[in-house]
Amino acid sequence: MLHNTIGRLGERAAAIGLICSSIVALASAYAFQFLGGLQPCALCLYQRIPWWVALGLGALSLRLYATVWMRNLMVWSGAAAVLAGAGIAGYHAGVEYKWWAGPATCSGVGGAAQTLDALRDQIMNAAVLRCDEIPWSLFGVSMAGYNFLLSLFVGLGTIWIARR
Repeated sequence: MLHNTIGRLGERAAAIGLICSSIVALASAYAFQFLGGLQPCALCLYQRIPWWVALGLGALSLRLYATVWMRNLMVWSGAAAVLAGAGIAGYHAGVEYKWWAGPATCSGVGGAAQTLDALRDQIMNAAVLRCDEIPWSLFGVSMAGYNFLLSLFVGLGTIWIARR
C-alpha cells in the first residue's frame, strides 16, 4: 500500500514537472517570437513539437482515469519526447555552430540549379530564415543550445523522479 502511494506521488511529481517545464519552454519560445521579434527557423519550430507532446502527455496522465501503468506510460513517453527534443535541439545547435551541415532547405547548402526553372524554384522555395545563423545568444550559448540543456535536464529529471 505504501509503495503504491509513493509510486503515485513520483508519477504525479514527474507529470507536474513535465507540464511546468513545457509551459516555461513554450512560453519562452513564443515570447522571443512575438514580444522579442525573433522569427523562428524551421528547426526552431521542430524543437517546439516535443514540448507540446510532453505537455499533452503530462496533462493526460494527471487527468486520465486509467490504470497506473497507463499513466506511467504517459509520463515515460513524455520524458522520451523531451529527450527526442534534446536531440533536435542538439542537432540545431551543431548546425548553428557550424559543427555539421544543416538541411539544404534551411541552411542555404544545396547544389546549383541546372536550369532556369530549377533556379526559380530554388529561389521561391528558399527558407526566409536560415537555420545556421544564431539570432540570439547569451554567454556564447544560442537558444538551441539552451533548449538542448533544458530538454536534457527535464527528460532525465523526469525519468529520475518517475523511477523513485
